[in-house]
Amino acid sequence: MTFEPKILSFLCNWCAYAGADLAGISRFQYPPNTRVIRVMCSGRVDPIFVPKAFLAGFDGVMILGCHPGDCHYLTGNLQAEKKIRLTERLFEMAGIGSERILLDWVSAGEGERFAQIVRHFVEKVRQLGPIHLDEEVKEKLEAIRASLESEKLRWVIGKGPELLEKENVYGERGERERIEAVMEETIRNELMKNWIVCLLSSGPRSAKEISQVLRLELGEILSHLVSLVGEGRIGFDLSEEGRTPKYVKA
Repeated sequence: MTFEPKILSFLCNWCAYAGADLAGISRFQYPPNTRVIRVMCSGRVDPIFVPKAFLAGFDGVMILGCHPGDCHYLTGNLQAEKKIRLTERLFEMAGIGSERILLDWVSAGEGERFAQIVRHFVEKVRQLGPIHLDEEVKEKLEAIRASLESEKLRWVIGKGPELLEKENVYGERGERERIEAVMEETIRNELMKNWIVCLLSSGPRSAKEISQVLRLELGEILSHLVSLVGEGRIGFDLSEEGRTPKYVKA
C-alpha cells in the first residue's frame, strides 16, 4: 500500500492562500494531502508550531508566504524566513533532519506554482516515508519545541541578524564569523539543555548515562547539568544512595 503523507500547511492570507484559491478555480491538479491553516502573514507562524505538528502526527510542514518585497506587512515574510531557518537548524542539530520542512513563496496570481510546490513537496515526503514517533524522536521534538520557546533563542531570532547588519552606537560592526559562532553555540546549548530535561522526564539518570544518549563528551554534559541545576530546572535524586549522583527533572 502506498504511503500517503499528511502535510500541515500555513498559507499567508494575501498571497499563498489566494494562490491556492486560484489553483482550485483554474483546476490545477495537486494531491489532497495538505491540511491548510490560513494566517494573515507568514511572519505570524510561530516556530514552535513546527515541532508541535510533527508531535501531532503530521509527516511534513509547509509555510508559504508572499515573495520577498511583496509582503503586505513589509517584512513579515523576512521574519518568517529567520524563524524557519533557525527551526531547520535545530532539526539538523537534533539529528532529525529538516527535509520535512518547506518555506517558499507564492503570489496571488501563481496558482500553477502553488500546485507545483504542493506536488513536489508531497512526493518528497512520500519518498522519506512516515515520521516514526518513537520515544527518542518524541524527546528530540520536545527539546526543539522547548528551545524555540526560550527567551535566548527568541532573542537570537529577533536581534541576532541585526548584529550582522547594523553598526552599534560607536559606528562599529561586529565580526560576522565571531557573531555567527556565538549564535550557533547559543542555539546548540539551548537544544542540549532542553534535551537533557526531556530525558530526565522519564526518570533519574547519571551524567554518564546522559552523555551516552546524547553522544557528547562527559565534560560538556557536566557543564550543561551545572547550568540547569543553577536555573532550578533539574535537581539531584535524593531517593537513591550511591557514589554516582543521578539527576531528576525539577
